[in-house]
Amino acid sequence: MGRSFEVRKVSMAKTAAQKTKVYSKYGKQIYVMAKNGGGPAANSSLRSLIEKAKKDQVPAHVIEKALDKASGVGGEDYVAARYEGFGPGGCSVIIDCLTDNNNRTITDVRNCFTKTSSKMGAPGSVAHAFEHLAILSFKGDSADQVLETLLMADVDVTDVECENGQVTVFAPTTEFYKAKQAILDTLPETEFDVEEITFVPHTRTELLPDDMPMFDKFMAMLNDCDDVQEIYHNATLPS
Repeated sequence: MGRSFEVRKVSMAKTAAQKTKVYSKYGKQIYVMAKNGGGPAANSSLRSLIEKAKKDQVPAHVIEKALDKASGVGGEDYVAARYEGFGPGGCSVIIDCLTDNNNRTITDVRNCFTKTSSKMGAPGSVAHAFEHLAILSFKGDSADQVLETLLMADVDVTDVECENGQVTVFAPTTEFYKAKQAILDTLPETEFDVEEITFVPHTRTELLPDDMPMFDKFMAMLNDCDDVQEIYHNATLPS
């Protein structure tokens, strides 16, 4: 217990340009998932992604366009790409992308590192310092009850913690949908504040105030890259 989880993916402010980036990100993810795994009716991963997109206020027409595009013939051939390295202040960073042009994407990501005095690493250079976990977090006051529910449903659980009226479940990534359904079967009124597969760092790197201008620039540049989908880091920002 005591994993002390917080959302560590980079959040983007709600400006018009950044909303467009969020819509584009979800549109690409929905397209790829539907193209490879079929429509929502037979694809629980896609249904969950669409639910998440709706929570992030992605318009229905963006979702429908991506689904229609996936059901057609041809279209882009996106592949996943992951880059790792050390950002400003020595923090560890993992960057997940979807790309139809690897040369363009790696050039764009490397540019973010080089222009902020950061260091792009080889595959695996920082991933070992993170756990890849499914995380479900919702309002509640009994970790034991939730743990019992999951074990009765034969869900492989990594950890369950309860803090400040919030229950957080940690599980292997392969157990995400099984764990979510087990909770909903027992507690059908549950509304998840966090439901995602993410990287949780084993240790944190505390940034100094002097690191912040370059860190902010680094994150802004990555968020401006069209192919970047998610950014994970282990930085603790100065208060």
